[in-house]
Amino acid sequence: MSGSGMPRLMLLDTASLYFRAFYGVPDSIKRADGTPVNAVRGLMDMIARLVTDYEATHLVACWDNDWRPQWRVDLIPSYKAHRVAEIVPNGPDVEEVPDPLEAQIPMIRKVLDLAGIAVVGVDQHEADDVVGTYASLAPIPADVVTGDRDLFQLVDDQRDIRVIYTARGMKNLEVVTDVVVVGKYRVLPQQYADFAILRGDASDGLPGVAGIGEKTAAALLGEHGSLEGLLEAAEDPDGGLSASIRAKLSGAADYLKVAPAVVNVVRDLKVPTLEEAGAHLGPVTGEARAELERLATEWNLGGSVSRLLDALDRIG
Repeated sequence: MSGSGMPRLMLLDTASLYFRAFYGVPDSIKRADGTPVNAVRGLMDMIARLVTDYEATHLVACWDNDWRPQWRVDLIPSYKAHRVAEIVPNGPDVEEVPDPLEAQIPMIRKVLDLAGIAVVGVDQHEADDVVGTYASLAPIPADVVTGDRDLFQLVDDQRDIRVIYTARGMKNLEVVTDVVVVGKYRVLPQQYADFAILRGDASDGLPGVAGIGEKTAAALLGEHGSLEGLLEAAEDPDGGLSASIRAKLSGAADYLKVAPAVVNVVRDLKVPTLEEAGAHLGPVTGEARAELERLATEWNLGGSVSRLLDALDRIG
């Protein structure tokens, strides 16, 4: 049995992790038919380490059923536009994914299934929204594993919701709590989405408000509490805002009306409960274990299968 035995949920931003695995493990590692397996190996090793180090008892691999939902694009057309490989009428658009990684995604799904790891996605929504829903409804403490700063908005010390931030690699994981968010950005986690709206985020195609950078955004939210409070102050002659800031907010008025719906993760999706999803981790037994061990040889997965099975064996 792992660690303290206290229940703890882990929520994976799965695509974020398998992209990191793909770029972090040489794609010269292939199975007999020439298909690379570096992302499969890397993801299994990540999961084995994460559930062990952070003593997860429950795990949901949150999935991008739609990585760029049309309803978000309708509000901000530039949203993730630089990552589109092919526009599909009636969507979802095709994301730019290297062919050697694309070929591994079915293998990743198969391995997760055999390992008894719950995979949950919701149509017309991103994995972030699935993460946001489970984190908001979680009956137990939860760790969100991601390389995406957007999910800092979910951090909540009071409910013991943390982000395990992977941006600096698996050897330099950062546990993000309220104190860390405040220390980095001078805003509270619940202000982070508004902060990102004002500052903008080129990685997601969010333009932000021209002339308002991180320091100004943090100062404005520190004084007015929220984007809503800031915009109310902008409408009030006695709201305490300079003419320059008023002009900048006015110039971005159309963007500021729609950005909250794009940047705030959805927290109320209809998802299976942890029990219904099969999120409780435990040893892999019977035919599933035999099949995983067989695939370890057939797919040239090296010791990654053994490490994942060992990690799950330690969970009661």
